[in-house]
Amino acid sequence: MSTPDQPAPEPGGFKPPAKDPWKSFRGVCSGMLILEAIVVLLAIPAVAKLGDGISGGAVAYILVLAGLMILGCGVQGRSWAIGFDLALQVAMIAGWLVHPVVGALGLLFAAVWVYMLYLRRDIQERIEQGLLPGQRD
Repeated sequence: MSTPDQPAPEPGGFKPPAKDPWKSFRGVCSGMLILEAIVVLLAIPAVAKLGDGISGGAVAYILVLAGLMILGCGVQGRSWAIGFDLALQVAMIAGWLVHPVVGALGLLFAAVWVYMLYLRRDIQERIEQGLLPGQRD
């Protein structure tokens, strides 16, 4: 039985965590998108010096991609945020057509996002098993 100041146990028999574990995960996702946007923007001068340089269309692609990453930081609380984040990674890998360096950065960050998905699944499993510190008595 639960009291007004104490949450009721969930169907699995474990009480919900006292602090929202997803809040910190959303913060990590936002931080990763900002870091990725910075790296992508810093790639413009590097790519411009490699080979034949970089076209105006390629710069526009990179700027739009970085802008979407920065805007993506604000939607991490939405149910579709992870899908949006992964779509940005696909767009980064597709940037290989703009310049191979952009695609290589896309592969690197895609690997990081795969690890983030692993962490997301791990958090969900721990919640379901009642293993988070806020769920223990």
